[in-house]
Amino acid sequence: MSTQTALPLLSGPELGERLRALAGADAVRPAAIGDAIGGVSAQWVVEPHSDRDAASLLRFATDAGLSVIPRGGGSKLSWGNPPQRADMLLCTLGLHRIVEHTWADMTVTVEAGCTIAELQRALAKHRQRLAVDPLWPERATVGGILSTNDTGALRLSYGGLRDLVIGMTLVLPDGTIAKSGGKVVKNVAGYDLPKLATGALGTLGVITQAIFRVHPLPAGTQTLQLQPAGLPSMQRTILDLLNSDLPCAQMQACLASGVAPALYLGLEGTEAGLAAQEKAIRERAQPMPLSFATPEVWRARQELWTPPEEGVYAAVAKLSVLPSKLMEVAAALDRLAQARRAQWRAVLQATGIGWMRVEAAEPASAVELFREMRTAIESGGGSLTIAPLPPRSAAAELVNGGATSLSAENVIDFWGGAGDALPLMAAVKRQFDPQRTLNPGRFVGGI
Repeated sequence: MSTQTALPLLSGPELGERLRALAGADAVRPAAIGDAIGGVSAQWVVEPHSDRDAASLLRFATDAGLSVIPRGGGSKLSWGNPPQRADMLLCTLGLHRIVEHTWADMTVTVEAGCTIAELQRALAKHRQRLAVDPLWPERATVGGILSTNDTGALRLSYGGLRDLVIGMTLVLPDGTIAKSGGKVVKNVAGYDLPKLATGALGTLGVITQAIFRVHPLPAGTQTLQLQPAGLPSMQRTILDLLNSDLPCAQMQACLASGVAPALYLGLEGTEAGLAAQEKAIRERAQPMPLSFATPEVWRARQELWTPPEEGVYAAVAKLSVLPSKLMEVAAALDRLAQARRAQWRAVLQATGIGWMRVEAAEPASAVELFREMRTAIESGGGSLTIAPLPPRSAAAELVNGGATSLSAENVIDFWGGAGDALPLMAAVKRQFDPQRTLNPGRFVGGI
């Protein structure tokens, strides 16, 4: 790491002048109220336009003992614990170029600040796509989805981000510009930095560029809706389809308090291929009702973040369990919600990843429900993390440090337990960021 003599602690106008000297006057502005993270105010927002500028800023921040919070489109900035401090927001939106689309080799090199929607539009010109469907693609950036490891229902057939990213440029806290991977799909040389940084919430380095494998756009798509008789039937149907040779590209269950469950299947292929898949599913699903649905059903996750009505406390949680336990989780959620007179909705993907929203009149009811769900899920080897609604809603108060208006017993930890992995994760953090420059306290166990 950096061996330069530590600089005196800077703040206010003096810090602003140093940042402008490093990144340029047009790249630096004072932080506003809307730039706060989990109730923690920042001092300055800096938007570098190159790897070298980002490296200079991080080296300076580390030597000066400043904290840096990486930010892309800000769509998931509320995820994770509030930072212990926030001297500087390093915004990657100035790094938004699509560097190279090698369409014949089916790879794309793109800077971290490019939004997913912008990237998909560029790839579509060559009938290709990045096979991910994250939340809020018009705002979500490449660096943001990698840092939060946010993928949707397409994960079932194309894998997660760790399967799709084949190269990465990461600027480390000491100013080192580290590169790993390459531009060929089968590249396996070197340390697998992309997999390590994916899902690390920007605590190890700032992602400035990524290389992805891409896939052809499907000739056509179709969405089918099945209506299982209940949760046990839903679970059997999911496992039956997963164990069959039917090539579903997407599969998710949508459930809610007092509403009949629905299972959605996303199909891809030619017109003849779609017709054959539909026929096979109809035969397999009999006598279960089957109908067509619109593609909007794949946006059901986003609807879980709708602001609640006045006086209602709401929050969203992400869960990860074995696919065979999805409906067991849904049944437990329904049982606990009824006991606390709470309302709930859930979007559960066949990969075992799901999202659930709870609304309650009292924060204590929602918090206790999440605590009990977390205990049950973790005892089965799964995980439950809280993903709060935007700060303007009461949901922010349910997560630790999000606000101070609730008593300690009405606050829940964002991450939950890390188990035996925490010492290893802490050791990796010390190796990459010994001075805790990046996102201090935001990750699991306060890393």
